[in-house]
Amino acid sequence: MRYLDRLQPFALLVLRVVLGVIMIAHGYGKVFGGLSHHVELVRSVGLPGWLAYLSAAAEFFGGIAVVVGLFTRLAALAITIDLAVFIWKVDWKNGLLGDHGYQLPLALAAIAFALIFFDAGPIALDHVRGGGGKKFKSA
Repeated sequence: MRYLDRLQPFALLVLRVVLGVIMIAHGYGKVFGGLSHHVELVRSVGLPGWLAYLSAAAEFFGGIAVVVGLFTRLAALAITIDLAVFIWKVDWKNGLLGDHGYQLPLALAAIAFALIFFDAGPIALDHVRGGGGKKFKSA
C-alpha cells in the first residue's frame, strides 16, 4: 500500500487543522474576554496566576500557528504542555471517561505530541520558509 504514502502530507494537514481549530476555539474566550476568569481557575488548582497567560496564548496563538503550519513544532510543544498540565490539575480526578473526563485533552495532546516529531509536512508555511522537517518521498 505504498500509494497511501502520497497522502501523508494531506493527513498531516488534517491533523493540524483539527487540532488547531479546537485549540483556537478553547483559547478564544480566554484571550478575548475571559482571561480574568482563566487566571482565577489556574490559581484555584494551585498554580501561579501568570501561567494563565501562557495557557491562553498556547491555546489560541498556538492553535493558529498549527493550522497554518508556522513554527509548528514549537506551537505543538506549547499545546502538549498546556494539555498535560490541564489533565494533571483539572481532569485527572474525573477519570478517562467520567463527567469532564480527560479523553479529549488526551487525544489532542497525542496529536500535538506527534506533530512535534513529524512537523507540519509540506502543506505548511514552515515548508515554504524552509523550516520544515521530514521530507516526504513520492512513490
